[in-house]
Amino acid sequence: MRKLLKKIYNFIDQKIVVPISRGLYFLSKKIKKNQGKLDKILNRPHFLIYLSLVIAIVMFLLIDSKVITLVETEAEVITNVPVKVKYNAEAYVIEGVPSTVDITISGRKSDIYLAKQLGEYEVILDLSDYVASSGTHKVYFTYSKSINSLAYKLDPSYVQVSIKNKESSVFPLSYDLLNIDELNSKLSVKSVNLSKNEVVVKGSEEALEQIATVKALIDLKEQNFKEAGTFDIENVKLVAYDSNGVKLNNVEIVPEVTSATLVIESYSKTVNLKVQTTGSLVAGKAIASLLIDGSDKKTITIYGEKDAIDNIESVPVTIDINGEGKENTKTYDVSITKPNGVREMSSRSVKITLTFGEAKQKTIDLDLTKTHPENLGEGLVATQMPGQAITVQVIGVASVVENITSESIIPTVDLNGLGVGEHDVDIKIDNDDPMLNFVVSSKLKVKITN
Repeated sequence: MRKLLKKIYNFIDQKIVVPISRGLYFLSKKIKKNQGKLDKILNRPHFLIYLSLVIAIVMFLLIDSKVITLVETEAEVITNVPVKVKYNAEAYVIEGVPSTVDITISGRKSDIYLAKQLGEYEVILDLSDYVASSGTHKVYFTYSKSINSLAYKLDPSYVQVSIKNKESSVFPLSYDLLNIDELNSKLSVKSVNLSKNEVVVKGSEEALEQIATVKALIDLKEQNFKEAGTFDIENVKLVAYDSNGVKLNNVEIVPEVTSATLVIESYSKTVNLKVQTTGSLVAGKAIASLLIDGSDKKTITIYGEKDAIDNIESVPVTIDINGEGKENTKTYDVSITKPNGVREMSSRSVKITLTFGEAKQKTIDLDLTKTHPENLGEGLVATQMPGQAITVQVIGVASVVENITSESIIPTVDLNGLGVGEHDVDIKIDNDDPMLNFVVSSKLKVKITN
């Protein structure tokens, strides 16, 4: 305490007494009249101390009452202050109320710091006096001041609130599977059973009219399924959408969540790889043999949804043979592209080896009665003009060509866009064997009638 008092005394002596003494001494020199009296007053030992104390007290009162400001006024914005709305949520729907507001506080820096430390910001929108009548109302926010010496300003300070009667309606409940790509690639969802088929949705009449679907959102990533089986999922979130697929936030779904039972299976199917080629070999050459991973046939297992892979009979792989045939063999390392609906395959790549030989030709008369018309317009009938004979040139190595007969050739014609009348159309041969080529030089005359 002595040290503290000594420091206070030294501070007053150096900062107040000495400057004032110098000032008074300067004035005393200027004042010649009553010089003796002034000297007597100044020479009194305690006069300057008392005078300094009086001046210090006056300065303190002036600063504390803010007549004199030694610290500049500052301002700071408190963002995202939650808004608390008071109204009957069971009977009314409130629209146009922001979830948060910003508060600007201004004043002394020390007061702002204290206000931020207290953190007592409560913004209230009291609609108790408005909900008796529906419509749009201008309502001001109310808030509490943690430090009265600060100035507070809200942004916004008021809102245009729309108050509507709350209605309810029953909607059917469906589901969506989220993050299905995160599911183990060898697993698929066989079935989904929700514990509820319909839910009650509450909101304004206009909001309920916007609802197109209400869905349970099942996130497969969160469940992290590792194996096939039957699984019960709780707390599945429910969401309402409009006709454009936009989520509606101004409605209340009762209940907010539901439960679901998922049957996870590992469905697979074994299919052949089908080699397709692009481009043309050098003249006079044909493919004599084709091996996939050293075998004339190659099968792979595909995994996915049952409905998707049941329609898949083979998986294609494509190789470019343009300009090949100069050498006896050619080996390709080919990546297998997953067909639509396939989630996983037992193989992702294969090695295809081709050997080449001398091309031979064989002329075969087409059995035109087996011609298959495609893309014929609705309500139309196509018939062949009589007396036609068309041949096809079969090109391949001798061992392959000699086994081809007219019975194994199926001609097709594309009638897309053709109307009533007589037409000359190209003949195409269905061919899934890369070791064969078919050349038809003539066109088929067909007559289309209603």
